[in-house]
Amino acid sequence: MVLLMGKKSHGLFKGSRKLKKKVREKGLYPLSRIMYEYKDNEKVLIKIDSSVHKGRPHPRFHGRIGEVIGRRGRAYIIKMKDIKKTKYLIVTPEHLRPFNPASKQ
Repeated sequence: MVLLMGKKSHGLFKGSRKLKKKVREKGLYPLSRIMYEYKDNEKVLIKIDSSVHKGRPHPRFHGRIGEVIGRRGRAYIIKMKDIKKTKYLIVTPEHLRPFNPASKQ
């Protein structure tokens, strides 16, 4: 008897649907996170919120620091260096945090 199984998904965000949050971070994000206005040339930390799928950057950029260069709708355009190339990401504010090098993120 031969068992037929479905084909494994190899999509862009494979493995990212099951990202876990810490116990005290569970639930919806605080509104202050999306109300925060980022200014041009401000440094931001990209931290993916697994409860929001829309406007999420590729998981490779999780934990990286970029620079805000503008807005597109309610999302921000982030400029960052990836190895030798400059890349531009369009990320919604749920996945961004203000970067403060003095404090531990």
